[in-house]
Amino acid sequence: MNFDRELISNGNPMEKIVGFSRAVRVGPYIAAGGTAPVDEDGNTVGIGDVFAQTTQCFKIIKLALEQAGSGLDDIIRTRVILTDIDNWKQAIEARKEFCKDVRPVDTIMAVTRFVNPEWLVEIEVDAIISE
Repeated sequence: MNFDRELISNGNPMEKIVGFSRAVRVGPYIAAGGTAPVDEDGNTVGIGDVFAQTTQCFKIIKLALEQAGSGLDDIIRTRVILTDIDNWKQAIEARKEFCKDVRPVDTIMAVTRFVNPEWLVEIEVDAIISE
């Protein structure tokens, strides 16, 4: 099978400079890479608040999935990446608001830090459009 490759952008000017996309769709498969808790101007949302930051990440992901012709119901995997693993419960409480019914597989992990030290969490998702 030969599938077209669709690049999903949210307008971040770094996409073209660095060479990344908010999400990529190939056939029915969509991957959304490390999504940071930023607003449309690139400012960090919810500084110091893991729940608010996780919520913002999922709002961005939701829009990217919709732009790719998909939605939250198509998510099959989430990755919650934290700078402090002790914040996992707050992140999962926010994740539940977006994923409770679809119940994708999940990985929770910690890293030393992100590019922006204000970010406490990044989220990645994989989705498959059920046609």
